[in-house]
Amino acid sequence: MNTQLRRVSTFVLLMFLALFVSTTVIQFFQQGNLQADGRNARSIYASFQTERGQILVDGQPIAYSEPVDDRYNYQRVYPAGPIYSTVTGYFSVQPSAGGLESELNSFLTGNSDAQFLDRLNAILTGRDPQGASVELTIDPVVQQAAWDALGDNTGAVVAIDPKTGAILALVSKPSYDPNSLAVHDPDQVQSSYEALLADPGDPLIDRGIAGDLNPPGSTFKLVVAAAALESGQYTPDSTFPNPTSIDLPGTTTPITNSADSNCGGGGEASIATALRLSCNIPFAQLAGALGDDVIREQAEEFGFGSSFDIPMPSEPSQYPPTESEAETWLTGFGQASVRASPLQMAMVSAAIANGGTLMQPTLVESIVAPDLSVLESLEPQVYSTPLSAQNAALMTQMMVAGVSNGVANNARISGVEVAGKTGTAENGQGEPYTLWFTGFAPANDPRVAVAVVLEDRRTGFGNLLAAPIARSVMEAVLSR
Repeated sequence: MNTQLRRVSTFVLLMFLALFVSTTVIQFFQQGNLQADGRNARSIYASFQTERGQILVDGQPIAYSEPVDDRYNYQRVYPAGPIYSTVTGYFSVQPSAGGLESELNSFLTGNSDAQFLDRLNAILTGRDPQGASVELTIDPVVQQAAWDALGDNTGAVVAIDPKTGAILALVSKPSYDPNSLAVHDPDQVQSSYEALLADPGDPLIDRGIAGDLNPPGSTFKLVVAAAALESGQYTPDSTFPNPTSIDLPGTTTPITNSADSNCGGGGEASIATALRLSCNIPFAQLAGALGDDVIREQAEEFGFGSSFDIPMPSEPSQYPPTESEAETWLTGFGQASVRASPLQMAMVSAAIANGGTLMQPTLVESIVAPDLSVLESLEPQVYSTPLSAQNAALMTQMMVAGVSNGVANNARISGVEVAGKTGTAENGQGEPYTLWFTGFAPANDPRVAVAVVLEDRRTGFGNLLAAPIARSVMEAVLSR
């Protein structure tokens, strides 16, 4: 009898232990998964109990919550809709969210660690809970200029203050209206979301920082030229043979300059001339002389291979190891397996503009609690120093020449010295081109660094289509 009782007691004890372990795992270790589970309606309703904080640009809301008479209590509203959709993202009754709405959710809902005392005070005073507001670095005039200049093109624009890393504009097209995902009908939200996913233009992808990155084309010559100068073995006046065509090493595949001519005449072409006229052959030879390890090290100093939380994470730009000398030559003008985002190429220009110092990019100027106390504020942070001040000055001179007397002349601004570089990248035989521009202004005291990418172009060049867009954005900054 005692043996049977012991067995029953042991079994019951084991059952209690199993129950204790399972409830502990569910309540503590699985808490995040349960809250994120789309079937957890209670979690969804709870997220609407708090008046969500505003997202502000120049003090004006581009996302806010207004009271409504339904079970969700608040309706999220995006007054400027598509213009800022890649920045705000959306907040939905479905479990998914995007952009700043997702990345700064804990602050916007008042649930961050920094807001613990605010939550406690709300409980003690009976005050309705309220989230913090987020003030962005975006300049509304510059954002609107980028939006207008990009027009109906598929692509993106990124503008950065090179001295602080503050992002002044972030535009991607095609875009979408986040209000369509903020309605309180789950079926309508799901239908809108599926339609956006099915859209061949991929409007949910922020082409400024993510998605399928593009070959940077001749804008990558800035990285190769920087690597040459930083190696100490080359100057802007260093020269290379200047044929009209040259075979890639170990192959019978020829490469040419864009005009199928040599680079400015003569038997040799300097790095400065090749950058001004955007000649492929001298830069292919320079890349081969430097080697892919040297170029990769320089690219990584500019940020290649790293993701930047702005606070949305960016897709790392790529300069992978090359498999042959021929491939290394191709990387000299931004082809082969080189891939870059507009954010990354804006950072390359920003580092040159800032005397060789690259600042960490960010969209957030400050996060302010409901009582107006500042929870976080922009503190400019140095990411790296990819160039010496002397070499940054040399790079600036070469980029200015590219705009004033070279193939980037459509970026000229009357009365302002502009530094810039264009790019026209191939994506494969018979495939459309990717057009680029990156640069900064004024060259002697830079206030903005910009990058423009245009995807899926069957006609045109970077100077013809991308440079004027960048010019409009730089003019918007200079007019402030």
